[in-house]
Amino acid sequence: MDQTTRHSLKEDRLHGDNMFPLAAYWIEHPEAGIPVLDCHWHAEAEFFYVLEGEVLFQVDTDYFPVRAGEAVFIDGGDIHAGHALGDDACSFCAIVFDTHMLASASYDAAQERFISPLQDKKRTFPRHITPDTEWGHALLQHLQCIMKAYESQPLGLELAVKGRLYLMLQEIAEQGCFCNRTEASMADTTKIDRLKKAIVYMQQNFHRPVRISEIADQIPMSEGQFCRFFKTMTRQTPIEYLNAYRIRQATELLLRPELKISAVALDVGFDHISYFVKVFRKMMKCTPSQFRKKQLDVSERRG
Repeated sequence: MDQTTRHSLKEDRLHGDNMFPLAAYWIEHPEAGIPVLDCHWHAEAEFFYVLEGEVLFQVDTDYFPVRAGEAVFIDGGDIHAGHALGDDACSFCAIVFDTHMLASASYDAAQERFISPLQDKKRTFPRHITPDTEWGHALLQHLQCIMKAYESQPLGLELAVKGRLYLMLQEIAEQGCFCNRTEASMADTTKIDRLKKAIVYMQQNFHRPVRISEIADQIPMSEGQFCRFFKTMTRQTPIEYLNAYRIRQATELLLRPELKISAVALDVGFDHISYFVKVFRKMMKCTPSQFRKKQLDVSERRG
């Protein structure tokens, strides 16, 4: 089972492998009110199942609360993020998979009527899945079975998981609950494209000092307009997002004991180690050296 922190849901991460492109991630977030999942997207589809607490979830320009025992379906390419709600900590499981794993070897009725329309977002899963309906209850049970199978890794895991995903498609087909998400408004599409362009620029340049004005120029917007736009779309300022991304990259580098912490700080775009430590502590609830020691101790115990 992959027990990870939220930096493991990077946009460029390979989920599973070429033979079985699916992975499940169990993530616990002990503090309420801050992002549990930073704004990002990936080519794969995803089921996001809340185990504890409540999350204000964002998909593209839509926001809605998701409670424990409920799930969200995210089509490939959709921007998404999550923020803890209320006073309680939250935990969730993310099941990320390439829809091509469901494709038929030959173009048969299942491929034509269900798999291809799913990949094209013409007949896809409902966005918010709750136990309030018969089909919603059934989908959530299938997700629980997928999580249990992935955690225990039985012989035939691939069959169990694919079988459940096919049954989930059959469930919404029978109930007539497919959704067509190919008709996004032009205004929403423009906003999403602008946000993606800004995020990509930050991710490509995080290793050096980045001015807000140069990010805004990519869209283009004035600096003030861009800051308001970014905060509205992500509930973070550009600097908050950029620093969070830098810290996620730093957590990867800190696993290499030969790298000095000062070198890690410079590699992820912080000019001053004191500021790096301050931002790292605020986000990770420990210093970089404490994080490194804890992770290396865990690795030694597992080894």
